[in-house]
Amino acid sequence: MYEKTFPNKRFKHTLEFLQKHVSTSETIFDLGVPNPFSKIMETNGYTVKNTTGEDIDNNQTALQNESYTVFTAFEIFEHLLNPYTVLENVKCDKLLISIPLRLWFSSAYRSKTDMWDRHYHEFEDWQLDWLLEKTGWKIIDREKFTHPVKKIGFRPLLRFFTPRYYIVYAEKIKI
Repeated sequence: MYEKTFPNKRFKHTLEFLQKHVSTSETIFDLGVPNPFSKIMETNGYTVKNTTGEDIDNNQTALQNESYTVFTAFEIFEHLLNPYTVLENVKCDKLLISIPLRLWFSSAYRSKTDMWDRHYHEFEDWQLDWLLEKTGWKIIDREKFTHPVKKIGFRPLLRFFTPRYYIVYAEKIKI
């Protein structure tokens, strides 16, 4: 079923992880403009709000002014220069974040045509864990998963065995 309805394994895995931790009665604030995955969330019964394209590194007012019970950032944090202040400004008690992991056999992604489509951070799992801990979040669940590609070569072969994505569910630590 999923192979026909989802453009890739990452979306299938992300939706299953989301459904495991978030009910459709909750309102999601999804960091980033409306995108294919925010549409998948809506199709699966979630109420989703997105940012409008503002530079999140410099302007976190949407995080403070919107009403939401869950914060999501799926493959967004690697594009930010300062994800620390974003996490400090999240005003709900639940979050889900996924990131592409830094791969030893591949350099950081950088678009040659789009100045915003670049990875400033390529995290290792412990780096995201530390960032969450430093900003007052406790990781409840985490998973790593691969993302094979249908190409021939050494790197595509490594993608069958090397985890490419890391997804976490965390809750705000009550002080």
